[in-house]
Amino acid sequence: MDAIEIAGSALNTHQAWLNAISNNIANINTAKSVSGSAFQAEYLQVQEQAGNNGVAVEKVVKGDAAGRLVYDPTNAVADKSGYVRMPDIDLGEQMSTLIMAQRGYQANAAVVDRAKTSYEAALQIGRN
Repeated sequence: MDAIEIAGSALNTHQAWLNAISNNIANINTAKSVSGSAFQAEYLQVQEQAGNNGVAVEKVVKGDAAGRLVYDPTNAVADKSGYVRMPDIDLGEQMSTLIMAQRGYQANAAVVDRAKTSYEAALQIGRN
């Protein structure tokens, strides 16, 4: 059952990674006033669990609060000079990371499926 437990922890970690990436992409155009902080992207730090029983999210690290200043005088939160604070998130990087997280999730789901099939086969041998 160790294979299912380890792959299950990886599934949970990849799901958290997918959620963080989705949140980053969803807020890529979130404008804030210049006086405040920009939306901060979320990046996960993952660590091996004690006893080599899989992985878990250790902590969430936030991106740069300074973001970048963008001239957009038509934006409702623009200052008197027409600037807003936008998050410093690279969409290309986020999409590449999204693909890696999806592939990791799929690979670990396949491990769970194959381990389940192996355990079922072992039980059938014991019955015969």
